[in-house]
Amino acid sequence: MADKLYKYLDSNGGIAMLNNKTLQFTNATQLNDPFDCHPAFVDLSPDASGLYHGIPADFYSQMEYQKELNRRDKTYICSLSKVYDSILMWSYYSKHSGVCIGLDMEKTRSYLNRMSGFFLGCPELEVQYRDVINEPSSMKDPNDFLCYHFATKAKEWQHEQEVRLIAYKPSPMHMWLLPNQNDKDGPIPDKEVRAFLNIGGECFESVYLGVNMKEKDKEKTIKVARKCNPDIKIYQMTINPEAFRLKEELI
Repeated sequence: MADKLYKYLDSNGGIAMLNNKTLQFTNATQLNDPFDCHPAFVDLSPDASGLYHGIPADFYSQMEYQKELNRRDKTYICSLSKVYDSILMWSYYSKHSGVCIGLDMEKTRSYLNRMSGFFLGCPELEVQYRDVINEPSSMKDPNDFLCYHFATKAKEWQHEQEVRLIAYKPSPMHMWLLPNQNDKDGPIPDKEVRAFLNIGGECFESVYLGVNMKEKDKEKTIKVARKCNPDIKIYQMTINPEAFRLKEELI
């Protein structure tokens, strides 16, 4: 896996992540792609005999479908990227006025390894991008099935170069959630509540400031970043005049 991974955020989100020294995990039902982690796109049918331990095939498939919906409800995902200079990714967060935070994954993994709630062979999954749905069978290789289920997306998303950290039923002993949260419309539904994993300041390797970031947000981000990790590298993203690319300048 990659030595460094990156998290794109708006300026407020970046400041909160650095100030609190946390990784944010979002419920799988709240992702912005309706195909994401959905059991409709995997094979939940029983084996070729048409029966599974005496259970009719249709009933078995419906039972498995509900089981996977429940698993999705209890799964939380932290989405990271392998790149810090994606023009599209920067545009998603306040039109290039946000931040991108670089994580030293060797140091971060030491915190991931302490937490419970992972149901795959490892907590990191590199997202695979496909043109067609493969529908792996839950009956043949459960681990391959889960990896496909929770880390496969349409090719339209491949610019994200996403790597996912996945937690199942995060334990309050290792992660913290903010229960009973409210917004202007009242209580936030349980599925919209984020889960947070505390990590050390040494995990924060770099911060990239957006091309259009406001000066006051830059000052605050730099101050919080250096308090989080005095050795952190801070870069200003700029426009490359020789190509449609971004380039970074060390501050």
